[in-house]
Amino acid sequence: MNRRRWKNAQPTSLRHAMELCKDFAKEAHNKGVERIADEMGVTDHWSVYKWLQTGRMPANFILPYERACGCDYVTRWIAASSGRLTIAMPTGRKCTAQDTQALQELLTTATGRLLAFYANNCEADETLAAIQAAMEGLAWHRGNVSQTQQPQLELEEQP
Repeated sequence: MNRRRWKNAQPTSLRHAMELCKDFAKEAHNKGVERIADEMGVTDHWSVYKWLQTGRMPANFILPYERACGCDYVTRWIAASSGRLTIAMPTGRKCTAQDTQALQELLTTATGRLLAFYANNCEADETLAAIQAAMEGLAWHRGNVSQTQQPQLELEEQP
């Protein structure tokens, strides 16, 4: 049996997102619904089965459910269904001139692809990929800038 590529999995509904979380917990962490319910603090694991069946989970249990499963498909689906984009925040490291140049290249490429797309010279998939890469690059730098407001000890130099 082939293993699922979890990084590329995209939920299509709230119920599907909840099932993806459950399946990820089973495949990646060998957790069943009973263990997930226990880690969530739910005394009756049948409640979790009911939430999975109906696709209706109380909002205050979404974060504990995702933490118990080790993934965030429910949160990602909620954000996407509201027309929002979620990007994992980087941990941050010292910025070099090459990092800034790489960001500039990503932004220039994305802008070029947008211009080409609107001139009907570029495919939508290529344009979306360039935009995604640029947004991820900006998110990395956002994480670094926000880390300067809450400095942490640097125990060792990272490459």
